[in-house]
Amino acid sequence: MSHNPLDTPYPRLYLLATGIGFLGLIGWFFAGRELGILDWASELVPESHAGAGLMLGIMLMMLPGFFLWKLYNRWIEKRLQVKGKHLEDDVYLPPKTRTKKPD
Repeated sequence: MSHNPLDTPYPRLYLLATGIGFLGLIGWFFAGRELGILDWASELVPESHAGAGLMLGIMLMMLPGFFLWKLYNRWIEKRLQVKGKHLEDDVYLPPKTRTKKPD
């Protein structure tokens, strides 16, 4: 995501597409819950650790959803010509060297 999320010729469409994607992520969670993944995860651990099992189940269930969310956002940004810098660029790209301005 860029630092300025509306740096696109289609700002309203970008916000609408992002909202639709977020609704898809919420739907992913409810679908996993309805399929019984969370119940299954909490049953795998002892009753005293049911909360930890539930949290682990949520994390594992949402992992593919967040991966699809990332791919969807990148696709939307490419289609709507969103310009900017991704937040993780500072982490994974080599640092840029600063050149000293002449006096």
